[in-house]
Amino acid sequence: MLGNSKNKTEILSTKNDGIKKASALLAKGNLVVFPTETVYGLGADATSSSAISKLYAVKKRPKINPLIVHVKNMSAAYSLAEIPQGAEPLIEKFWPGPLTLVVQKKRTSSSISDLVTSNLETIALRIPDHPIALKLLNEFSKPIAAPSANLSGKLSTTRAKDVFSNFDGQIAAILDGGSCSIGLESTIVGFEGKKPVIL
Repeated sequence: MLGNSKNKTEILSTKNDGIKKASALLAKGNLVVFPTETVYGLGADATSSSAISKLYAVKKRPKINPLIVHVKNMSAAYSLAEIPQGAEPLIEKFWPGPLTLVVQKKRTSSSISDLVTSNLETIALRIPDHPIALKLLNEFSKPIAAPSANLSGKLSTTRAKDVFSNFDGQIAAILDGGSCSIGLESTIVGFEGKKPVIL
């Protein structure tokens, strides 16, 4: 069974009670959509393989296509990955913000499900620049895997009502934060040695 198929998807307030409920739903392995400054993200606990499997199935996304992991701050990013020196100027200028960095994941301390990274040795990380996304990340206090909240290959969603029409009954809840300001996915940057490369 996918998502919350027996019930309608719940639209949550972006006030504290809605954030707390969204966090509790994520902790139980449910899928929760939340706004970022780019597009709405389809969120799942990045440490739970069962939640990540559900996310791939609902989105109809091939499991060979890694997911972006949203973290609440730099400390969380450094705990998961080896951040190269060449990334530091980009981080200083664009984090929090619409920049995803593909970097070497730490083998020893990473609790991230291998499904998130498609069993690769790299991990895609971003700190969103959106108050609701950051509140959710702080409340949940674990990384959230969140690709765009649309069916794979379809246009990304910038409004909660479009997410609802696509996923009603398949996901637990949507945090309705209005329209996303940018409307395009984040820029993805990888590294060849110390040199940043736009992917």
